Amino acid sequence: MKQKTKVALILSGLIIVLFFTESLNIFFPFTSCSELSKKTDNDTNSVSGKISISGAFALYPLTVKWAEEFKKQNPKVQIDISAGGAGKGMTDVLSDMVDLAMFSREVNQAEFDKGAWNIAVAQDAVFPTVNTSNPEYSTIMQMGLTKEQFKQIFVLEEVNWSHLLNNHSKTQLNVYTRSDACGAAATWAKFMDADQENLLGTGVYGDPGMADAVIKDIYGVGYNNLVYLYNLKTKMSNEGISVIPIDANGNRVIDSEENFYKTLDEVTQAIKEGKYPSPPARKLYLISKGKPENEALNAFLNFVLNQGQTFVSLSGYVELNQQVIESQINKLTSPDNE
Repeated sequence: MKQKTKVALILSGLIIVLFFTESLNIFFPFTSCSELSKKTDNDTNSVSGKISISGAFALYPLTVKWAEEFKKQNPKVQIDISAGGAGKGMTDVLSDMVDLAMFSREVNQAEFDKGAWNIAVAQDAVFPTVNTSNPEYSTIMQMGLTKEQFKQIFVLEEVNWSHLLNNHSKTQLNVYTRSDACGAAATWAKFMDADQENLLGTGVYGDPGMADAVIKDIYGVGYNNLVYLYNLKTKMSNEGISVIPIDANGNRVIDSEENFYKTLDEVTQAIKEGKYPSPPARKLYLISKGKPENEALNAFLNFVLNQGQTFVSLSGYVELNQQVIESQINKLTSPDNE
């Protein structure tokens, strides 16, 4: 009898322990050591805060992608991004209106003197464009145009296709340029040994506006950043617009080594290998006023230079070589590199 009582008490005790254990799990769920460690690591790595960015249309799509991916790891960070041209981005960041400027040309000394601090994050290029319904389209694709001929169109004087293609064409030529202070215009002008202020043509705001103007005008000629010319899914030129090939050797024929504009992959490879001239190929930058000290901002820039580089080519841009990336990481992280 005593033995049965003892067994019953033990069983009752076990039931009570199990009951309270289950109750504690409801209110205070237990986790394994590895799960607790993982949670602690995530809490430690996650940052919070706000980041505001404005500037170049050229870098806008990639910056949006970076922000989306960064926020997956850091959901407490709010990032506001607006495109308005490289010039606006620089003005905004130097006047403390935003934390970062997207920038698509080299920073000049006057801007450095005002506190501009930059890191290179990717590269792309500016391309001359033409409407694919232009009556002279096939000839333009076969012959291309030389640097001097582009200069005649955009800088020196109004010319016609008859003069440029050495034929009897009566096709008119409508030139478009950017109305906003932008890296694309500055870079395209630099290719022709000029400044943006020297460029001729009807002023159009922004990269999307420029592409749209040429698409809607069969006589239109302009210039655009890479990501506004090619479809990321098909890797082909957007409908209605095409790159005008550059006749680099001046023989009035686009040779096989100059013919790399058919697909996005071919073009980006040509930029990467230096086959497409620089300018108009160029680095793209993120600019702050002074070296950033904000935790969220530093975390974002670290992300861009590390994990963020995996999205560069996927977004239609050209990756910087590893040596350049490492130098930019050092510039951001080194306390001696102010």
